[in-house]
This record gives sequence, C-alpha cells and structure tokens, in this order.
Amino acid sequence: MFVRLGYDQRTRDYVAKRTAEGKSKAEIMRCLKRYVAREVYAALPREALI
Repeated sequence: MFVRLGYDQRTRDYVAKRTAEGKSKAEIMRCLKRYVAREVYAALPREALI
C-alpha cells in the first residue's frame, strides 16, 4: 500500500479525494486497504474463487 502511494497516480488521486472529504490518515489507510482488496479480488482467476 505504501509503495502504491508513492508510484500509483490512481492511489494518489484516491488519497487526495478522501483527504478533501475530511478523512484522517488512519481512515484513509483503512479505506485504501479495502479499495486494494477489491482490485485484487477482481483480478483473481475465477477458478481460484471456487
């Protein structure tokens, strides 16, 4: 996650959006973990999910 903050523009945009909403750094990290988990889950092959 922290690597993504430094290199991934989508992640930086996401953090900027959450910061503008008034979220704390801890809340942003929690939201970002879920965001990343959804991306990883979507990228898994369907056979791995059965």
